[in-house]
Amino acid sequence: MEPIAGSTMTETPDVSGAYPRLGQAQIELLGRAGTVRVVSAGEVLIQEGDFDTDFFVILQGTVLVVEGLHAAGSRQPAEVDPGTRILEVHRPGRFLGELGLVEGQPAFLSTVSAEAGEVLQISGDDLRRVVLTDAEVGETILRAYLQRRILLISSGAGIRIVGSRFSRDTVRLLEFAAANRLPHRLVDLENDEQAEAILDRAGILANDLPAVVLGASRVLRNPSNADLAVAMGLRAVKEHSASYDLMVIGAGPSGLAAAVYAASDGLSVLLKEGHAIGGQAGTSPRIENFLGFPAGISGGELTERAIIQARKFRVQINVACRARTIELRDGEFRAEFHESGPATSRAALLATGVRYRRLPVPGLEEFEGISVFYAATVHEARLCGLQPVTVVGGGNSAGQAALFLAGTAAPVRLVVRGADLRAGMSGYLAERIEEHPGIEVLLGANIVGVDGSGVLERIVVDLGATGEQRIFDSRYLFIFIGAKPHTEWLQGTLALDSDGFVLTGADLEDLPPGFSHLGRRRLPLETSVPGMFAAGDVRHGSVKRVTAAAGEGSTAVAMIHEHLRLLRDGPARVGVRDGERPAQGAGRL
Repeated sequence: MEPIAGSTMTETPDVSGAYPRLGQAQIELLGRAGTVRVVSAGEVLIQEGDFDTDFFVILQGTVLVVEGLHAAGSRQPAEVDPGTRILEVHRPGRFLGELGLVEGQPAFLSTVSAEAGEVLQISGDDLRRVVLTDAEVGETILRAYLQRRILLISSGAGIRIVGSRFSRDTVRLLEFAAANRLPHRLVDLENDEQAEAILDRAGILANDLPAVVLGASRVLRNPSNADLAVAMGLRAVKEHSASYDLMVIGAGPSGLAAAVYAASDGLSVLLKEGHAIGGQAGTSPRIENFLGFPAGISGGELTERAIIQARKFRVQINVACRARTIELRDGEFRAEFHESGPATSRAALLATGVRYRRLPVPGLEEFEGISVFYAATVHEARLCGLQPVTVVGGGNSAGQAALFLAGTAAPVRLVVRGADLRAGMSGYLAERIEEHPGIEVLLGANIVGVDGSGVLERIVVDLGATGEQRIFDSRYLFIFIGAKPHTEWLQGTLALDSDGFVLTGADLEDLPPGFSHLGRRRLPLETSVPGMFAAGDVRHGSVKRVTAAAGEGSTAVAMIHEHLRLLRDGPARVGVRDGERPAQGAGRL
């Protein structure tokens, strides 16, 4: 293989457990599912953009992880061009691949043998079985893959989104990729010297922009979010030919928990998500009060682990499927979705969560997606660099965002409307913010103006305590000021409270029960429509915490089983063993 420009052959250090070496016993265990074979110098083992790639353990030789490599075909020497760069160098004992291999996504990078050697090769399907059934080897691989995904995202490797940073469609694609934790980077037409070369090589015309480039031959021209989801393996199917036991709409913590628990109990489950799996929790840089994780866990890692669990139990996951309607028809729920065919099920769970409110500031919309954001992920932190940042809000989401952004060395100003930081924020977060030298807290303050040419440059803050208005430099603005539920599409379908949250259980006592034909009362998480349940932030009276949402999702599954048993057996048989008489009140709560 020809040398790659600027490359070195120094082995990549193991960062945060991203590149562990497998022990001999682990290699032997994996060997039962694979084949040992010889590789030649320059042979491409994994090609960027390919689905269903294999898993490799290096036994002899050196393997490079490369971006921008073009291969002539399977097991053929690589073609090296000036844009090719080496990202990692691995030697015997290490394994290749990253999170996409176990989640059914395409390869985001290529791997090529730097010299003749020997590898253990295992199919992707066999690897997934090992990861899900062998605790020791599976956890080693999964933990490394999770860390590698974080490193890929932070390094800007992966798919290239080519377009102008001032284009709404470019911003839309960047937001979708970031929210779904897809490794990506912007190739900005205005200031990226590689842009013209990429456009020429891929044959992309001006009216094709923005475009998404993955690998040597895959180009999506101004794709919709649904098109990108299909290309990235985030959608199992576009049409549903069969009915499911349970349809879960919304894939935040409550929806994911419900899908995993229901599918592990043997129910057929369809999980539909309008934008990104994990919801708002998936964008949290650190969740420190989730039971069992004393050192905290990122929302992204929690979400990825839940996705793998859901796939283990054969949950059908579909992203970029925003719900339009749902109705009970002939004993089944039928839901219609944007950019997806309809789906039917015997029970339904609404877990659509909430979205952050916007600041009522004139001109703010001009900067949304460019300088104004409603989530603080690695993608946004990379944009911020060392430039001044403002975070608005007094809750945990705002506190976590301020700490995360300040951790990247950006100067952060936290604007809080209330007079006490602890009024709406957990004590541990407030204490850490007060002690952080890189965070300035403005209490009793409101943003009343924004200004900038193309991008945000300044904000005007009303310091209510003094009546003074001050102008601060701020290149980016992050807003976390409360939320409203995703329930506009449910108006007229079921009972909502005055703020649009879904009413369930005891909150519906003033309404006619409508459950007499089922021979039972309404269950605690059941809506005004029999067999339709709600969990998580979308539900009236819910506790806005990740743990509470996951708990509600899993609790709802027990009630869904109760409903499905009644549909199958009728009220007289619920809770009755063969040969027994029904207990008084059987089938009721």
